[in-house]
Amino acid sequence: MEIVLLILGLAGLWLGTEMTIHGAVSVAHRFGVPEFIVGVVILSIGSDLPELAIAVDAGIRNLAGGDYSDVVVGSALGSSLGQIGFVLGVAGLLAYLTLPKGVVYRHGATLLGSLLLVALFGWDGEVTATEGFALLLVYAIYLVALLNEINGSEVPEQLPDAPIKRSIVYLLVGLIIVVGSAEVTVQSAVSVAQMLGLSDAVVAVLLIGLGSSLPELTISIVAVMKGHHRMSVGNLIGSNVFDTLVPIGAAAVIAPLSFNSSMLRFEVPYLFFVTSVVLFFFLYKRGIQRWEAAVVLGLYCVYVLVRLTGSIFF
Repeated sequence: MEIVLLILGLAGLWLGTEMTIHGAVSVAHRFGVPEFIVGVVILSIGSDLPELAIAVDAGIRNLAGGDYSDVVVGSALGSSLGQIGFVLGVAGLLAYLTLPKGVVYRHGATLLGSLLLVALFGWDGEVTATEGFALLLVYAIYLVALLNEINGSEVPEQLPDAPIKRSIVYLLVGLIIVVGSAEVTVQSAVSVAQMLGLSDAVVAVLLIGLGSSLPELTISIVAVMKGHHRMSVGNLIGSNVFDTLVPIGAAAVIAPLSFNSSMLRFEVPYLFFVTSVVLFFFLYKRGIQRWEAAVVLGLYCVYVLVRLTGSIFF
């Protein structure tokens, strides 16, 4: 039964992604919004609903006296690593990904700064409600800055024959299907993993983290295959900023969130390192080509190997 659900979930991901990309491209052209910004804002927030749902559910359970902090932090950091390492690596193998240097500097600084802020708040082992509000406020400021970026950007070629209502319906329905299918896929994958005897840490950081990145994976790959490279990269950058700030911030606002010291020592520095490597490729190697993508993908595989061997031997 779990295998059937897994197949249905993957099929739903593909169908929902096709609808999402179609709607997003149409909306971008109709409103004169650059595809990169559509990826950063609309697609990233929509595709990150699974991470937010996991965080809110865990925060409520923490408020009731449980301790699900590792699930929140582990899935957020694991999802970010999956997106910047695995998803970007796969997309880079399929197409040459580039971004203007100004965009890399602005959004790259936000990525690294957000991660440092989370590390600072979690340094004492707990993220308080006040610190959670601060994380959410930083993301709100980031969104305001993006709106200003839209106002100052060049308007792409219009497609007047694309009905706006139909485009929005495609986008919203597609995102709903993607998020729902991701949930089915993750739950079935976690059930299979537990039957195989994998630890809770591995399930949280690897399966839930990477599994909740399935919307970004399918959206980014289909966007690349359809020639919308910057929409793909924008989706991943926006998703990583969102995952770093919003799930942890939202859960901490509901109830104080403990921060596992092992994640502070390993996941946070490794995510900072992989993100820095990706930004270096965009700035000084003129983008992510196949060999750079292979390096990024290899770094993620190293992370997975370390986590798996750590769970087995320790």
